[in-house]
Amino acid sequence: MPSEPESAPAAFTRAGQDAVTFSRRVASTALARSERRRKENRELLKEFGRRRLSGAAPVPPSALGGAARRFRAARGLPMPSAPQDADPVPVRPQVSPEPTRTSDEDEDFSQLRIMRRPL
Repeated sequence: MPSEPESAPAAFTRAGQDAVTFSRRVASTALARSERRRKENRELLKEFGRRRLSGAAPVPPSALGGAARRFRAARGLPMPSAPQDADPVPVRPQVSPEPTRTSDEDEDFSQLRIMRRPL
């Protein structure tokens, strides 16, 4: 005996319930993943603090590069090729702070242009 077709309101209600169930499952998975990452980060931070306080040598850049290559390969991401003669650790340029103004003569007169806008 064939089953009777579902009424439109019943189908709509079922579709809504299915969507809510799916979204709750996805949210739960995302929350669990986020909590796992936070726990891993806390552990890494503790380990970093222990190494720093113990005076252990810092992680060599080659180990970091290897970890980055493994991460990219596992996710199918492109591998950037670094020049062979480049520094393994980039150096940030030193930026000098802006000089402080010594008088009001250095005032920015851009407001004058705003006040004298052509009509």
